[in-house]
Order: sequence, then structure tokens, then C-alpha cells
Amino acid sequence: MPVTNDRMLKQTFTQLVSGYAGNNQLATELWNEIEISYSGKKRFYHTLAHLENLLIQLLEVKNNIQHWDTILFTLYYHDCVYNALQSDNEEKSAGLAEQRMKQIVIPAEIIAACKAQILATKKHLDNTDTDTNYFTDADLSILGTDWDTYSAYFKNVRKEYAIYPDVIYNPGRRKVLKHFLAMERIFKTDYFYTKFERQAKENLQRELSLF
Repeated sequence: MPVTNDRMLKQTFTQLVSGYAGNNQLATELWNEIEISYSGKKRFYHTLAHLENLLIQLLEVKNNIQHWDTILFTLYYHDCVYNALQSDNEEKSAGLAEQRMKQIVIPAEIIAACKAQILATKKHLDNTDTDTNYFTDADLSILGTDWDTYSAYFKNVRKEYAIYPDVIYNPGRRKVLKHFLAMERIFKTDYFYTKFERQAKENLQRELSLF
């Protein structure tokens, strides 16, 4: 499993929460919950390393994002609930985010925006909200990495679905690959499109050819 810069993730989260709650103890408790969630034994891709990559990608476009705090809350909570056997992970993650943000006394409009962004990661469709498009693009950025990184990603995803035999998993994975390949654009924002689109299509096609 990749080594992550947990200190950067923790520091960013603590500063975010403390800016609203003024309570470092609460920030620490909530961070511990997040760290435990993303470090679960059945997680191989949806880990702290995924959060770190997201943070790095989003920092590159921070000046283009209108509501940075909302994006950060979305980042930390979007995969907080993750069970390969369930289809409502995004809904449960959004619900947990709402509970925790209410504890921190976050304004209602930020909570609502965060929940909407988390739910948007279910299908990664083009959104009328530009911030949401930046987030879902960053969430898919792994698709446009070099082949070694990409192949490690899809192998880790397979591990998360290890309970399913190939006869069940493979058709589902092929459907996902074909879904992305059929898109006119995988990445909605010009920044991520330019950076990752071509390589992403090549990677997806190459993985599809392995079946």
C-alpha cells in the first residue's frame, strides 16, 4: 500500500475544522475517525493515499475553486463509508458528512453543497456547479496516470471486490470501462481534460483488452 503523507492530510483537516469549531480536540477526534475509516483492512484503493492524491490535484486548481472549504469537507468524507457489497456508499458518506459538519457548526449551505458533491461522485456526470466538476475530475485523475500506476489502481479495486468471483466481477468491470470510453469527455474541466484525457482513454482501452 502506498506511503501517504498523513501529516499533510491531518494538518489540513485540523485547520479546516478549527476554523469553524475553534476546538482542536473535536478536530482530532473527527480526524481519528476518518483515519480509521480509510485504513480499513478491506480497503486497497479507497485509502488515505487516495485522499492525498485528491488533495494534491485540487491544490493545483485551488485558484479556480470558489468554495475551497466545501471541497475539502467533500474530499475527506466522500468515501468515508465504503463497502464493496453495498450500492449506497455515497448516500451514507453524505449522511455522515452532514452529521459531523453539524457537530462542527458548519453553515447549512456548506453542508448542503458538500452532500451534493459527495453524491455527484456516484456517476461523475457533468454538473452545473464548476467546483463539483473539479472535484469529480480530481476523483478520476487516477485514470490518466502512467500505466504502472493505473494498473496498480485497477488491481487494488479488484482486491476490494475480492468477494466476487471473476464470472461476476469481470462483466461489471467491462461495463464500467466501456461506460467511460463511450463518454465524449471523461474530464469536464479544461484543466483536467488537457492533463489526463488522452492517457485515460488509452489506459481504459488497454485494461479492456486484458479481458
